[in-house]
Amino acid sequence: MTTALRFSLLLLCVSFSRGFLNDLFDEEEQAERVVQASKYGSLWPLPQKVQLSEVSFKLNGVSFKISDAKESTAGQSCSLLKDAYRRYYEYMFGSFKRQEGRKSRRAGPSDVTELQVWITSSESDCDSFPSVASDESYELTVDQPYAVLKAPKVWGALHGLETFSQLVYEDENGTKSINSTTISDFPRFAHRGILLDSSRHFLPIKVLLANLETMAMNKFNVFHWHIVDDPSFPYLSRTFPQLSQQGAYHPYTHVYTPSDVKMVIEFGRLRGIRVIPEFDTPGHTQSWGKGQKDLLTPCYSGSKPSGTFGPVNPILNTTYDFMSQFFKEVSTVFPDAYIHLGGDEVNFSCWKSNPDIQKFMEQQGFGQDFTKLESFYIQKLLDIVATTQKGYMIWQEVFDNGVKLKADTVVHVWINSRANDEMAKVTGAGYTTILSAPWYLDYISYAQDWQKYYKVEPLNFNGNKQQYQSEMANITSSGYQTLLSTPWYLNRISYGQDWKGHYQADPQDFQGTDEQKKLVIGGEACLWGEYVDATNLTPRLWPRASAVAERLWSAKEVTDINDAFNRLSVHRCRMVERGIPAEPLFSSYCPREYRGV
Repeated sequence: MTTALRFSLLLLCVSFSRGFLNDLFDEEEQAERVVQASKYGSLWPLPQKVQLSEVSFKLNGVSFKISDAKESTAGQSCSLLKDAYRRYYEYMFGSFKRQEGRKSRRAGPSDVTELQVWITSSESDCDSFPSVASDESYELTVDQPYAVLKAPKVWGALHGLETFSQLVYEDENGTKSINSTTISDFPRFAHRGILLDSSRHFLPIKVLLANLETMAMNKFNVFHWHIVDDPSFPYLSRTFPQLSQQGAYHPYTHVYTPSDVKMVIEFGRLRGIRVIPEFDTPGHTQSWGKGQKDLLTPCYSGSKPSGTFGPVNPILNTTYDFMSQFFKEVSTVFPDAYIHLGGDEVNFSCWKSNPDIQKFMEQQGFGQDFTKLESFYIQKLLDIVATTQKGYMIWQEVFDNGVKLKADTVVHVWINSRANDEMAKVTGAGYTTILSAPWYLDYISYAQDWQKYYKVEPLNFNGNKQQYQSEMANITSSGYQTLLSTPWYLNRISYGQDWKGHYQADPQDFQGTDEQKKLVIGGEACLWGEYVDATNLTPRLWPRASAVAERLWSAKEVTDINDAFNRLSVHRCRMVERGIPAEPLFSSYCPREYRGV
């Protein structure tokens, strides 16, 4: 075949493929090629109450400033707010150095010259860590000559600063303006989280911090750090340093030192974000066993050890001595009131093969029910963690197996096919739960899987609408708090605008009383790391996670998918302008495109 002929065939194939794909989009999809202006501008997530006026004021970077109101209880010593003032000034006007080089001018009669931040409570929380009970509400009034941001606590002020920055727009000449606005805002749910997995692929600190920054832009307030798992143990423990020395991908370059962890926690605190670590046991612990002798169960092939190891060995006293010391350390390193203890996907085959385990099972009267052995271990672990004065979150299997849980336990529902029943059972028993099963964004496939995803009704995700609703109803009817994650596994990717499904899933969309609905405290979007590392994490996560952010923050009635597309498209460009490589929603452009590394 001649070169010219091969090239002609290649062009024919490319043209056919492109035309075929275009034909697959329906009229609605084609119409969304052009972003229309929303009456709410580019606000994301949409505040609870917004009154926007057409009266416009100018903003000038030389004369404008963000400052504490005279009545504010935070004062000049609040470094959290001072750091936020600098950050948002630069978001709106660029760096201080560039501004200092300009000649000052007097403010004009149509200028807004100042944003005054007024913390109204006697305790500002400036030096505290955020919690599930933190007050994140704020009120924002934009008028001339200055705007006022009022919030009971600094956490609401941080969100109000983000909202103010989103109100600023620029004309073709580069002039900054803001319209007269009144906003009263607060989150619909108290727990709005992102799960990142740093075990399957090590995530450099720079990547974690960039995503914490982006979380703040979207008003997320929980970083669920799935820090260790089977593949690697990057957490550098002061008490057991051999865990990372033997279990990390590399003992020096692929670990999180105590100073790294402290940096992540403080970076999150300054943005109103809680950092909740997950140390999953008794399964998902292969990396633990490399540095801790006798922690894992020896597997047998017939009557002889096979040389492989299974879950944590639940019959040895040394196991619980180790766990006691380890979680005592973890409880001092991570200040949040909760630790995630995992408890999911325990493979019983190794336990079944081990003669010592079999003998123990017989002595305890467990028969051949290995869920009872798992419950035996988990119960002892929960008792250990309780002595540290920490609350705990666990994956749903722990609840399923009938382990005795504290009243404040958070049960994290994730199993996709069983999610509906699971959420109902857990909340029905009175425990807090998180749903993540449908939001594993790392699952990808070859060919045009987008077609089946595109046709799925979001609240009937993967055909589980009835199961999903039943699960939520059962859990809450038992009196437990619950979190939703099943529809927000963002590691599952597909062709097309899958953010729509994430946007339309609602944690409270199930049959239940008002009291049951109140037990739903939020949700988490999860990005598991089998196919994700520093090279693709951020664009895979954003702006798809932004859809979850609005669902967890804004009012239940905010459901207009077309308006959401218009606002999210501009919000995505704003993230790009701020240096975040958020992927596009559809064919479009940004006034300031991503400039690369």
